[in-house]
Amino acid sequence: MSNRTAAIIGGGVIGGGWAARFLLNGWDVRVFDPSAEAERQIGEVLDNARVSLPQLADVPMPAEGRLSFAGELAAAVEGVDWIQESVPERLELKHTVFRQIQEYAPATAVLGSSTSGYTPTALQENATNPGQMLVAHPFNPVYLLPLVEVVASAATNVATVDTACDLLTSIGMKPLKVRKEIDAHIADRLLEAVWREGLWLIKDGVATTEELDDAIRYGFGLRWAQMGLFETYRVAGGEAGMAHFIEQFGPCLQWPWTKLTDVPELTDELVHTIASQSDEQSGMYSIRELERIRDDNLVAMMRGLKKTNWGAGRLLNEHDQRLTDTINWTDH
Repeated sequence: MSNRTAAIIGGGVIGGGWAARFLLNGWDVRVFDPSAEAERQIGEVLDNARVSLPQLADVPMPAEGRLSFAGELAAAVEGVDWIQESVPERLELKHTVFRQIQEYAPATAVLGSSTSGYTPTALQENATNPGQMLVAHPFNPVYLLPLVEVVASAATNVATVDTACDLLTSIGMKPLKVRKEIDAHIADRLLEAVWREGLWLIKDGVATTEELDDAIRYGFGLRWAQMGLFETYRVAGGEAGMAHFIEQFGPCLQWPWTKLTDVPELTDELVHTIASQSDEQSGMYSIRELERIRDDNLVAMMRGLKKTNWGAGRLLNEHDQRLTDTINWTDH
């Protein structure tokens, strides 16, 4: 049984994370990126992933697939099962890349985009085969965080969406099918609301970057990690449940607490304030050190959730069983 093959177009942080996710789940991976730094960057991401991802499994991981770097885009996409576009967020550039991909790629391959903002309809403009295109928006680090937002347009083949979700599940991810196209999808719209409010709190001198991060990581961030937003509030409603919570706290939404309809101007002064506070908070670590700290923390939290079979832990347990079944099937 031959390995499946994924082509990763764009070898930055997200592209590197995708390469690691596929590779460590047994897929062969071809990377195309014209940057001279691509191989080094992919190698560093893989070094981190090889340490952290296997720690989430309680069963043997599949044999690592073969990694190669293509000198031309055509060579990267020839005969592959999945193509993941992760180039910079410029629509014209993405259109150019998609045209080149579809000139050489199999029509049967899933063509996913890592875009955090564009809708599939926007990406499919003037495409030769819009039916194979969809958004597959992951979260960094892709090799550890399982969520991937799958967004289709009316032009996307239903079979392509089903195939995409099955393949993403097979590599331990949680495909979230977005019901309607919308700019920035679901998760980033939630994040933007918190980000906007954070910018105001810094601009108005209420809190620093570190204090805002403390509010999240020592408080509601821990609750969100295992129950999300609405299940957390259901618990807060007590025995009467969600209806009671909304009745009790819903009126607060009418109070002038937040500035979600307004954004502070990112003046040089505000940018300097945020950057200097961030440097003071984390500047003693290199980016690679911060990535390793992040990965160790995520592994510890997600392994804790495995013990209770809840949230991301349940997904990991299911993937362990899937890996076990695959190994047993292969052995026989």
